[in-house]
Amino acid sequence: MEQLKHECGVVMIRLRKPLAYYAEKYGTYRYGLEKLYLMMEKQHNRGQEAAGIGVVKLHSGPGHEYVWRERALGTQAIQDIFANVFSALDAFSGKGCDPGRMEGEAPFTGEIYMGHLRYSTTGKSGISYVHPFLRRNNWRSRNLLMCGNFNMTNVDSIFESVVATGQHPRLYSDTIVILEQLGYALDKENHRLYRRYRDTLRDPELARTIENNIDITRVLGNTVPSWDGGYAMCGATGSGDMFVVRDPHGIRPAFYYVDDEIVVAASERPVIQTVLDVAADDVCELAPGEALIADKSGRVRVERIMEPGSNARCSFERIYFSRGSDKDIYRERKQLGRNLVPEVLRSVGSDLEHTVFSFIPNTAEVAFLGMVQGLEQYLDRSKLDEIMALQAGGNATREKITHVMKQKVRVEKVAIKDIKLRTFISEGDVRNDLAAHVYDVTYGSVRRGDSLVVIDDSIVRGTTLKQSILRILDRLAPRKIVVVSSAPQIRYPDYYGIDMSRLGELVAFRAAVALLHDRGMAGVLDEVYAGCKEIAAKPDCEQVNCVKAVYTPFTDAEISKKIAQMLTPDDVHAEVEIIFQSLAGMHEAIPDNPGDWYFSGDYPTVGGIRLVNRAFINYYEGHASKR
Repeated sequence: MEQLKHECGVVMIRLRKPLAYYAEKYGTYRYGLEKLYLMMEKQHNRGQEAAGIGVVKLHSGPGHEYVWRERALGTQAIQDIFANVFSALDAFSGKGCDPGRMEGEAPFTGEIYMGHLRYSTTGKSGISYVHPFLRRNNWRSRNLLMCGNFNMTNVDSIFESVVATGQHPRLYSDTIVILEQLGYALDKENHRLYRRYRDTLRDPELARTIENNIDITRVLGNTVPSWDGGYAMCGATGSGDMFVVRDPHGIRPAFYYVDDEIVVAASERPVIQTVLDVAADDVCELAPGEALIADKSGRVRVERIMEPGSNARCSFERIYFSRGSDKDIYRERKQLGRNLVPEVLRSVGSDLEHTVFSFIPNTAEVAFLGMVQGLEQYLDRSKLDEIMALQAGGNATREKITHVMKQKVRVEKVAIKDIKLRTFISEGDVRNDLAAHVYDVTYGSVRRGDSLVVIDDSIVRGTTLKQSILRILDRLAPRKIVVVSSAPQIRYPDYYGIDMSRLGELVAFRAAVALLHDRGMAGVLDEVYAGCKEIAAKPDCEQVNCVKAVYTPFTDAEISKKIAQMLTPDDVHAEVEIIFQSLAGMHEAIPDNPGDWYFSGDYPTVGGIRLVNRAFINYYEGHASKR
């Protein structure tokens, strides 16, 4: 029900044949561009605030552009970008499509393509923050085009290391800092090769030899170990080297496909499957700490840049962000729904005859299917038991068995989003009133006295539930509303790319704080604050998440009950209960992506631990000033 923002979606493409090959086989010089467009559109779910593309042309002569970039803001950014790109190509093609000119001069056609979709989780906006970023130089091998799906938790220390080399970054942002750090390492690699060949070669042969021998593994090895965070970082040099590198914990996803025509990398597996029409088993996952590298000649290799850390592949990717068309994600989301069945049955007293099941929003549909299948399995067992009991008692008449067999799980579409309604034009109470009409309800789908169970994929802040959803569902006059979250309680901020970074905004945290006050235990907050302040000065090896103590006095059920009380508007007549997935249930459903720090507080890097403690300090001091 709440839209979370995510940073971000990436695409990398390397064509391994001359452009004329694709023009002859596929009938167009735009083959790479068309694949880039499709892969970006298929990942539109990952970023709708801005987009950008970059293209590197390997056969452009002096005086002609060889690194092209186009960026745009807004939800229509992809369409705007490619409209401009294809318009420029149409204008060029109007002068004739001579293969030599297309290879050397045509805009936005090249051998390397990069695409990026952006959601800002930093609050920074504007075209200057839109990827890809470009570091220019008059030597092709020193140009660097970069984009990424990443958040770094140690930007300050990386910035200091960049400044210590004598550089002067023009902006303070993680992207600029990483670009300059990688650029400096690329400069050093160029200098290394220059010193190696300067006594035996002269320009321009010297420059070409340097281009042909750039060691991207060395460049990454000199930078990546200093990063603390989650990342799938993509880059390309002006001379034709390309890379995608993934963080050692696998926090951010990356997949790739290679054949003799093309190399492709993207944030999601089904995107590659769909656009290239290949099987799931043909698409590889880039392992944590590894880099996919294609050099100037098109040779491809996978190199280990860092030793893998603990497996912290993001579980939220599986629950919410990634496309449900992935075969494994589809299966996992259905299992998340099945796991909730026992708690749902408890909540409605196993009275399926008087319970309606539905889902809000559409991203929860697959979990809903799993929950319904689990309920149907329960009902089948229940019906079998009833029939056997009738037979054992000698009461198995046709009418009685027919009555048992007619029992069904009542599934309805109880709410439909009115996509035309926009609430941003109003403020205050008027806005809240409009928010209560974002969904239309299906009148008659719920009978008076029924319970209504709706499943959501996650509950983060609870704002939408309180301001609109519960009031909307209450119009159907159910006896009880049960809101089911396929994700566990989100108790801690994320610092690796998901827009839930403010501790005080999380409804689970607010509920725990409220319980502490209710029970005269507010002193726990003072103790946690003191602990956070004390540990801030300690070395990395001694860092622990002090904020866990806020939740320790309470069971999951107690916090869930408090959340329901806090989110239920005074004018809602139905009883409201909120059920969350258990942490164990989540891990059982998603065994290969155990990263759960937003639920458990077990951050995979020390940077995350430091930031959550800092978040509590900021929260505590902000609230202390209001006392």
